[in-house]
This record gives sequence, C-alpha cells and structure tokens, in this order.
Amino acid sequence: MTYFFETYGCQMNQAESASVEQLFIARRWEKSHSAQTADIVVINTCSVRTTAENRIFGRLGWYAGLKAVRSCEPGAKSKSLEDAVLFVKDGPRPLTLVVMGCMAERLLSTLKQDYPVIDYVVGTFAKQQFGSIISAVEKHDTPVSLDDTESYRFAPLSYEPGAFTAFVPIMHGCNNFCTYCIVPYVRGREISRPVSDILAELDVLSSYGVKEVTLLGQNVNSYSGLREGKTGDDSGSGEKCRFPELMQRIADHLRKTQSPIGWVRFISSHPKDLSDELIDVIAREPVLCRHIHLPVQHGSDRILKAMNRKYTRAEYLSLVARIRDRIPDVSLTTDIMLGFPGETEDDVADVIALMWAVRYETSFMYYYNPREGTPACTMPAQIPLAVKKERLQRIIDLQLEMTQEEMAKRTGRTVKVLAESVSRDSKDELIGKTEQDERVAFASPPSLIGSFVQVHLDALSGNTFRGKLVL
Repeated sequence: MTYFFETYGCQMNQAESASVEQLFIARRWEKSHSAQTADIVVINTCSVRTTAENRIFGRLGWYAGLKAVRSCEPGAKSKSLEDAVLFVKDGPRPLTLVVMGCMAERLLSTLKQDYPVIDYVVGTFAKQQFGSIISAVEKHDTPVSLDDTESYRFAPLSYEPGAFTAFVPIMHGCNNFCTYCIVPYVRGREISRPVSDILAELDVLSSYGVKEVTLLGQNVNSYSGLREGKTGDDSGSGEKCRFPELMQRIADHLRKTQSPIGWVRFISSHPKDLSDELIDVIAREPVLCRHIHLPVQHGSDRILKAMNRKYTRAEYLSLVARIRDRIPDVSLTTDIMLGFPGETEDDVADVIALMWAVRYETSFMYYYNPREGTPACTMPAQIPLAVKKERLQRIIDLQLEMTQEEMAKRTGRTVKVLAESVSRDSKDELIGKTEQDERVAFASPPSLIGSFVQVHLDALSGNTFRGKLVL
C-alpha cells in the first residue's frame, strides 16, 4: 500500500510529517509519487495566516474531485481534474484523506462536517494515533474514532529517509501569547523534550550519515527539559536543563561520539529569552552555526508593546550588539510584520531605522493578517490592506538592497559549504549553503552531494554566491 504527504507551513510541520512517515515505513508501506495513486493522503496544514488556510480549502475541493474519480467503474476517466487524469484499471480504488496540523486543531470540531471528503481530522495532540488509522486502512475497516484529549508526545524520530539534513524537535507549544499569533491556541503550552531523548535521536541520525540538524521549537530559547527522563515525562519532577546547557551537551556529545553531524542550527528564537550564556556557547563551539534567526517583528516600542513582545527596541539592539561582539562572523536574519493595528508612519520609520541599525542579511517580511480568536483581531484602527501592502513593499525593497550589501562583504573568502543538490541552471554545478545559511553555486561532480567542501566565494549573483571548489 502507498502513502503521500502534502506539508504546508513551518519547519515543525515538516518534522512532524517526517515522524508520521516513519510509522508508514515501519508498516512496509511505500511512498507514492503522486496523490492520484496513493491509498492514503496526509495533508499537514498551517493556520498562521488566512491565505494558508484558503489554500488548503482549495486543495480539499481538488481531492473531492479525485475521490470521485477513484470511485469510478473500471476504465473511467476524470474530465474535471486538469492534471489528475486517472484511469481506474482494476476497479474502484478507495482513497483515505487525512488532515492534520494547526488548521486541523483550530477547526477540529467542524472541518470534517464542512468537508465530507475528509476521512480523518487529526489534531495536534492525536498524532500518536496514526497507527490506528493505518491499521484500519490496511484491514479495510470502518474509520476509527480518535481521542483528541491526550497530552502531546514527541516522536522518537523525525527523519526523511535518505536525507542528509534533519529536523529535531526539542520543545513544543508557546507561552508568550503575542497578540497577533494563533500558535498558543493550536499548539498549546510549552512542553520540553528530555535531554536523553534528544541525544538518542542525534545518535540515530548520526548512524544514517546526517550532516546537519536543526533543533526546532516555537521558542527554542525557553527550552526546559529534564536532564534525565523519558519521552512524554513533563511532570515537573527532576532537574531541568536550560537551552544553553542543552547546546553545550549536544556539542560535547557529538564530539565524544565522533558524529558525522557537522552543523547544528536552531529556530525559532524569542529575543527576550536569548541569553548571554547561549551567545558564549555558540562562540566557543564550532559545531554550532554562526547564524541566528532573531525575529524582531517591529521596530516601534509602542507597537512591540501592543504585540506583547516583552522587549523594547533598545533591549533588542543591545542583544544584537552583544551577539556581534562575541560572534563577529554571525549572520542575523529576522521576521518583520507591517500593518499591525494602530501602526502609523512614524512606527514604520522606526522599523526602517532599526533595519539600518542591525543590517539583517535576510528577513521574512509580511503584513499583519488577522486571525480569529487572537486579541489583535478585534483591536481598533485596523490598517487598510492597500496601506499594509505599500508599507511592506518599502521594507522589502530596503531589505533587498541590504542583502546585496551584506552578502557582498563575504566575497573573496574560502568557506565551508554543505553541498545539497544539482543546480537547476546547470547539471555541472551544485548548490550548497554556508554556515551562515547562504546559497552557493559551484562547479562540482554530483558525488559530493551531502558532503562538506571548501568553496572560494568569487562573486555574488542575485542572492546566490558564485564560487570555486577548493581541493
């Protein structure tokens, strides 16, 4: 039997899709090349913005058409799906459609009722019940009932077979309640994974030859896992390990075990929780990448307070100064939101001034998108869409200019690069990334994919370095 995943949204969703995929692999299912021929399709959804949910609603309509085709008599052909024409050669082929992720949790009680094409809606806290779904499909049983009252549990492994990079969730949920954000409502409160479980997963990934891992959490800096404990044990008993200590223990463990993992990254960070102790650990441990994604969201103290971000502009800039002082070769990236309720042109000017002060290498920039159930959704002085888009475009234009200037400073250096794939522009070139998470194109045989290599950065083309392999 075969399965197929569609994953939307953040890196945590990618990790959770990979962890569920491990259940299919353990049952000897095969990965389908397309949704049209799979026995189960799993859509892992995002709920951060309305546009993300609207895209899923569109896909559900597409799957309703596909299910109709799959129930046809032998030889029938779809005329309603432009790119999903399917001939049913051996009679009807049932399709089981599963929707999981943040949107599934947010609409847990209504989604299946509104979209009967869905067979299962799996909320944030019910992913461990996928085994029952798989068994029901294997036995052609009637759909099983799911218990959405269970507590969150970390999967033992979040790995995509054959990959040389991997995500490792270390904590889940968020306690910050930024006024614009729906994450605490769909992910729940913060839960941290025991240190021993994290190190055990790193050992498995090392055995698979993984070269780079990214530690994941809605707020990794607030990690507080048991120094000793078992998966799912968040009872509060036992000594807790904070994030800087975890990073040091990971670095020590990888060194002791002579792991092939050469780079460790982490996302996402909350500025209020990124400590000087963590900065010092990154500065002294070569395995920890000199790249920090530090979401600022805005540059105005008034808007930051309205967002409930719990730091001021001055505190953020002081943190940036300490990072740059201890880690001179660090690259800083961020998230910036324009058009928050009540935002004025003076507030936008504060964002621009902060960007010039920090000089981010890249930014994820977006305009405020109201999410039902969050405090910001009902705040007065909502900004018209046209104004939000115009303000956002100014920020984008500035960041594009800044990115070029900051990346150009790195040309002429020879740097460590992880070769990732063959370039789409030339079969004789590979695309890799630097420790600072920058893209590099360089001539190289495909045999080096998945390896660390030395590359001289010759020039900058757009946002991609052109380099030469150093043998």
